[in-house]
Order: sequence, then structure tokens, then C-alpha cells
Amino acid sequence: MDLAKFENALKIGETTAIEFKRAGGTIETDTFETVCSFSNRFGGDIYLGVLDNGTVVGIPENAAPSMVKNFISAIGNPDLFSPTLYLEPEIFKYRKKTLIHIHVPSSGEVHSFKKRIYDRVDEADVKVSATAKIAQMYIRKQEIYTERKVYPYVKLKDLRLDLLPMVRILAKNNAGGSHLWEKLSNMDLLKSAGLYAEDHATGKDGFNLAAVMLLGRDEIIRDVCPAYQTDALVRKVNVDRYDDRLTVVTNLIESFEQLFKFATLHLPDKFYVEGAERKSLRNIVAREMLVNTLMHREYSSSYQAKFVIEQDRMYVENANRARFNGPITLRNLEPFPKNPLIASFFRNIGYSEKLGSGARKMFKYGRLYSGVDPEFIEDDVFRIIQPLNENYSFDAENEAGGQKTTQKTTQKTTQKILAAMKDNPNVTISELSEICGITIDGVKWQLRNLAKAGRIMRIGGDRGGHWEVRDNTPR
Repeated sequence: MDLAKFENALKIGETTAIEFKRAGGTIETDTFETVCSFSNRFGGDIYLGVLDNGTVVGIPENAAPSMVKNFISAIGNPDLFSPTLYLEPEIFKYRKKTLIHIHVPSSGEVHSFKKRIYDRVDEADVKVSATAKIAQMYIRKQEIYTERKVYPYVKLKDLRLDLLPMVRILAKNNAGGSHLWEKLSNMDLLKSAGLYAEDHATGKDGFNLAAVMLLGRDEIIRDVCPAYQTDALVRKVNVDRYDDRLTVVTNLIESFEQLFKFATLHLPDKFYVEGAERKSLRNIVAREMLVNTLMHREYSSSYQAKFVIEQDRMYVENANRARFNGPITLRNLEPFPKNPLIASFFRNIGYSEKLGSGARKMFKYGRLYSGVDPEFIEDDVFRIIQPLNENYSFDAENEAGGQKTTQKTTQKTTQKILAAMKDNPNVTISELSEICGITIDGVKWQLRNLAKAGRIMRIGGDRGGHWEVRDNTPR
């Protein structure tokens, strides 16, 4: 939980996208009404354990886990929510008080709670009953999210129903033992996932583009989305053409499997010990890149998506409905679902996690994989660029006070930083970035480690201050 974000919410107070709820040992009905209204509008954040005026009172600590469990059960119950939702509340501490944070993304569907539709107006959750207003909500969603476009002539026989047994197993395993989809019929499962809907602009109902892309037969996908494909290339030796190539034109579930297999075939595997768990860095990084390019792509565009592995980098690029132009960092990251229905389906079967977690994992594990931060570039063509270095390695050692990572190939960079500081105590972070040939974030990461180890100290502020080196490193 980002406590700075929470403190900022306390200062701002309740808004169209922030809601405070006082909660005892249970979650009240009005919380679910807010979930519904946030989903139908622009999304938002709910904080349980806070009064309307921003006073933090907390919730009973021993009741928090059961509250989260009951919340997840309620939003996944088709008798309460239609379509159902998949959200992950987070229990956190603030000034020794226990609270629950619920981030609700804007949805590609219009949701109802107990057969009533709610919309967010200023700081209130408003029941919407007028047919014209409800129709307007559906039309607004369809204009924003092209995955909601309905194809009334697509039938059940046009979908890969043979994939649904696997989907149920994946959802069950991801949920930790049981999942609503296990008990639903094929049609009810598709409706629960929001893949069968009514087009309120035309009055017709049927399977939407999300259903076709997730589960459609190849010929149906080709008819509905003729430009769709992902071109996977390896360019390490023959850089003008390619060393290996895979063209993927099937449904998104099998597309991920094929692309992931291609990645594991051509990328070196490196392992990282986190706690008691041994993790494959290659698998984590490749998975997040591939899931992102499949989950957030603008499928109405004819731009051809790519997954390219080169000698010193790999990247994905795909058509995008951009919110702004420029790099995405952890500081300016504002998760926004480009295809909420597809994203929700992926989260249910464990292909992805909560919104925004993929970027955070990429920044964390991408650096561990290659020693350099990945790049995220938001534009009409979205790109993720992950540097590669087959010779990069590290040693990981867990200690009682936390985790200490000693990275062999960063030693030279450390020495460059220390030497530069000795030569010029006023050297800036930007100058260090140029001297070392790494990103500014990479320099900051090095500086934090050096300061923590007591090898450097910043004397004075950012302006007018200087560095003091506290070791015997020669110039």
C-alpha cells in the first residue's frame, strides 16, 4: 500500500474517485453500492476504517481477513453483482490502526448490485432507473472500450468451448481451491465474465469482441479482426531478417501459451531466491511483457503487434489507446484498464494479477534479470523494452533484517560512482547517469545502496550540497 497516496486522499477528502467507509467487523451494503458506482464511472479507491471527515478509526484487526474473504465472495456472486467483479482488497496499517484498501478500476461493462444500477455523481452513489440514462451508460462504455462491441451473429459454436474445462481449472487453482466458474454452465460462465452482453445502441445482444478474442475459433477471429496477429522474432545473428519466427493468430489463451514457449526457448534462464522461494526471472519478465501486449492491445487497429528478442534487448509493441505520450515510471504510473473484460478474465485464470502489478514487477525483476531498468513508453504504439545481458548475474542472500542482494556486475558501476564523487563532490545524478551509462533510476538505486552501507553521505540539500565518500576506494 502506498501510504503517501493514502495520506494525500485524507487531505483531499471524498471525491468522485475517493470514498471513506466506517466499518466494524463487517462490510456494509453501501460499500458494495460504491463498488458498483465506481465500476460504472471512472473507477476509484475505497478505504475501510475511515470516517467521512477523514478521521482514521481503523477496523478490528482480527476481523480484517474474514472481511476481505466475504467481500471477494460477494462481488463474485452473480445473485448480487451482474456481471460479477474480481477485485483484491489490501489490508494495511496506518499509525497502528488496521484498514482495508479496495481499488476499483473502471469497467468495460455496466454493473448492477442487487439488480440496481449505481452511478457516481460527485461524492454520492446514485441509483439509476431511467431507461434513457441506463442506455447512455452502456453507449458511453462501448465508445471507450472497443472490446464491448457486440457481434449478434457470433454463436456458441463459434467459440472454443473445449478450452473452458482448462479455464475452470486455472480459475480454481488461482483462487486457492474453489471458484464460482466451476459450478456455472458454459453460457452462464461467459455471461458472468461479461463476454455476452446487450448493445444498447442497437438493442441487439450477443457475444462481444472480448469473447471472440479470448475464446473465438481462428476463422471467426480472422473474420472479426482480420489484422490481428502477433509476430514473434529472434534477431541475434541475422539482424536484418530473423533467426527464428513465430506468427500467432489464435485466441488469446493459446496465444499466451505459444508466445511464452517461444520466449523460454530463446531467452536465458536466471533464478532469484526471494524468501524461501526460488523464482525464474526469465519467466516472470517474459510473462509480464506478453500478458501486457495481449491484455491491453487496441484490437480495432490494424497495427501489427510484435515480440522481438535481440542480442541486447527484447521488446513488445502494440496498438494502443493512449492516455498521454511519454515514458511510464513508478512515480507517474496510474493503472488504467484498456480492455477491462479481457484483463478481468486473465486475472481470474491467473495469467495476470491486479491492475498495475505487472509494471511494478517488471521494474523490480527486470533489473534483477539484466541489471538495467525496463522502459515503458505510452503512445499510439505502446512499447515495453527490456534490456538483456546474458553475462549479468548476481548472488542473493536473505538476512533477518530483510533481503540483501549482492550483484556482481554492478561492482564496476559502484566504483565509477565513487570515483566520480571523489573527483567532483558536486556531481549530479544526471551526470552520474552519463558517466556510468545507466538510467537515472539505476543511479538512484546505486546511491540508496551505498548510503545504506555507509559508504557515501549527502551533505546539504539537493541544491548547494555535495557528496562525501567514506571508503578507501582509489581514484
